[in-house]
Amino acid sequence: MSIYTLKPLFQNLLRPMVRGMHRAGATANQVTVAACLVSVALGLWLFFAEPPAMAFALVPAWMLVRMAFNAVDGMLAREHGQRSALGGFLNELTDVVSDAALYLPFALVAPFSGFWVGTVIVLAGLSEFAGALGPTVGASRRYDGPLGKSDRAFVFGALGLWVALSEHLPPAAAWLMPLLAAGVAWTVVRRVRGALAEARADAVPAGSTAASPAAPAGAGPAPSASPAPRQPDAR
Repeated sequence: MSIYTLKPLFQNLLRPMVRGMHRAGATANQVTVAACLVSVALGLWLFFAEPPAMAFALVPAWMLVRMAFNAVDGMLAREHGQRSALGGFLNELTDVVSDAALYLPFALVAPFSGFWVGTVIVLAGLSEFAGALGPTVGASRRYDGPLGKSDRAFVFGALGLWVALSEHLPPAAAWLMPLLAAGVAWTVVRRVRGALAEARADAVPAGSTAASPAAPAGAGPAPSASPAPRQPDAR
């Protein structure tokens, strides 16, 4: 189960606003890049300026707005004819960059370890790449949990609120980053397994029991047909 499954409900709430943005001339790529720029600016400011802990309350606030941005750019692309090859690249790459920037400031928060925060950042990137690689093996773009992008946004938003409201986190909180790393690693495994299973299922039609015709005597082995890779969703 992943928060991603709630995305259709979120999109329904945003659809009237998306229509208005389309009429105003906004494009999906503009929304994607804007969300990335704000994420990077916020993350780097928290990391380098080292503001008071209360500033971490901006993380959950922005995470919620960013989820809306991510839904809006996809709806503009799919529902208003703005799909593009560039948009597909921007959609995947800016998510990884934005996540890294927003997770980075937590390396400065005691008792979190900079090593484990860095590990979560690397694994989060790998999880998105694992999902995006599904179409290369004949599967769909994979969104398996338990810690997909939306789930991680919820977790880090909650951590940001905790940091903002607490003077000091308890020492036991140090275990949260290793646990998150394990959850994201499992997400990578599930996405790879899911893509391979989907590709195998598509390669063999369901209910097909007919034997392949025998090759003529002396003929070499018949070439195996591999399914054509699916085109990834541009958004």
